[in-house]
Amino acid sequence: MSSNALYTDLSGYYDLMCSDINYQQQSASIHRLHQFLGNNGKQHLDLACGTGPHVRHFIDLGYQCSGLDINQPMLDMAMRRCPEAQFNLQDMTAFYLEERVDLITCFLYSIHYSACIERLKSCIASVHSALNDGGLFCFNTVDKHRIDNTASVKHFAEFDGSHFAFESGWHYSGQGEKQSLKLSIAKSRLPFTEVSASPLPVSDMKGLGSLEAGLHAAGLQEVGLQELHSIEQWQDQHAMVATSFTELQELLAPYFEVHVFEHDYERIVPWDLASGNALFVCVKI
Repeated sequence: MSSNALYTDLSGYYDLMCSDINYQQQSASIHRLHQFLGNNGKQHLDLACGTGPHVRHFIDLGYQCSGLDINQPMLDMAMRRCPEAQFNLQDMTAFYLEERVDLITCFLYSIHYSACIERLKSCIASVHSALNDGGLFCFNTVDKHRIDNTASVKHFAEFDGSHFAFESGWHYSGQGEKQSLKLSIAKSRLPFTEVSASPLPVSDMKGLGSLEAGLHAAGLQEVGLQELHSIEQWQDQHAMVATSFTELQELLAPYFEVHVFEHDYERIVPWDLASGNALFVCVKI
């Protein structure tokens, strides 16, 4: 699949894939940081906005919001979710706004979609040009030197009679400016186990007894065992830019006063110099 195929072909599953994310908490945390460190203005732009969940919460916090993304199906859903906002099909590494804003956000590690250092530099310059004086640029990021290639995050969800297993993990070769985000989706008619993306055996499904009895009780006699156990799977690998926190601070320094916090949306805590994930809060200078 192409680097954007998973999101393009399965854009209808995007919100389900991110259903474990507390968008309200993340938005409220950035709102507090903007009150403390920003110019407290109410014009907001969300980069790589996807289907607009963060935009929705910033609108509810009193902001006049806009969003941009390179995926039109995502923007179509964002417009339905947030009809009050303005959305544009633009690349965040080279975007232009007719009017400047006070707060620019880029959630869910999307800053890494800049793909290479030169495009990341262009993104930073575009953000700086789009901000009012004293405006804030907030994003989360991962340090390439602290990536564990064996680690991944998995969660499960149920929607429209199907069960889903979503998994994602970073991979870095140890050198260069490229890292990848590995993504997978598995879909089954049976629930998944917590330890693998395999559906639970029928014997583990309480209340069904034998498979035949369960199918008959559910009115699904025509569905065979093979079809019931079948799993649809999608896998993708997104090429992304890799930086260390030190390198990133150096790229930002000509444009911003940079503050680095722990990746914790419940508390405002300075980065402990050890965590591999952090929240960058950058004040325009």
